Amino acid sequence: MHTTQIALITGASRGLGLEVARLYARRGIRLIVTAREVAPLQRAADEFSLLTDVVAIAGDVADPEHARRLVAAGFERFGRIDVLINNASELGPSPMPPLEQLPLQTFEDVLRVNVVAPLSLIQLVLPGMRARGSGLIVNITSDAGVQAYPTWGGYGASKAALEHLSRVLAAELEGSGVRVFVVDPGDMDTAMHRAAEPGVDLSHLPGPASVAPAFVQLLDEDAAFGRFEAQRLVAVSA
Repeated sequence: MHTTQIALITGASRGLGLEVARLYARRGIRLIVTAREVAPLQRAADEFSLLTDVVAIAGDVADPEHARRLVAAGFERFGRIDVLINNASELGPSPMPPLEQLPLQTFEDVLRVNVVAPLSLIQLVLPGMRARGSGLIVNITSDAGVQAYPTWGGYGASKAALEHLSRVLAAELEGSGVRVFVVDPGDMDTAMHRAAEPGVDLSHLPGPASVAPAFVQLLDEDAAFGRFEAQRLVAVSA
């Protein structure tokens, strides 16, 4: 493994993605970061650049051209990508409707961001990882992909698909040196969670900063595949 690693993090302008990128920057990991909104991403990139080298490109990860541009810029600047954190997610309408009322176009949008986009980025970074015999792919999931929560059907189905995609990918990459992890951050007080449950007081929940250290621990995790609950992982190591 290279001493200085290169990490691509999606959804890096707020919430969990922002906190993971902060910790990676503090470790000197070079960053390729993206998010939809230009101004918040630039603020984050300005902060990270005080600690490490940063490439920041705003855009929609569900846009195949943006995904290609993002990876190409990372290779042009750093020559490789060692770590891919597929953090960007689409929730769908707020408040979330039951499945019988979920617009199909909205469901397709959720699947594009939460399933198709991660696979697109994986396909773009994998050849380099295979050639080097090392790499780390982390896909962010949710217990909504395992448990049947009313009104969480569209989002939950997308995360269930991402989890199975990750398991199959790990089986296909066995022996390659490329590790694949699925991480459930658990309930957090984030803008996305507040949008999912408008009006509900979430102040008692941990913030993403308390969960982000789990992603630092995964850098040194020896297993080739695993499903981790981030809050439990952090608690065990504390």
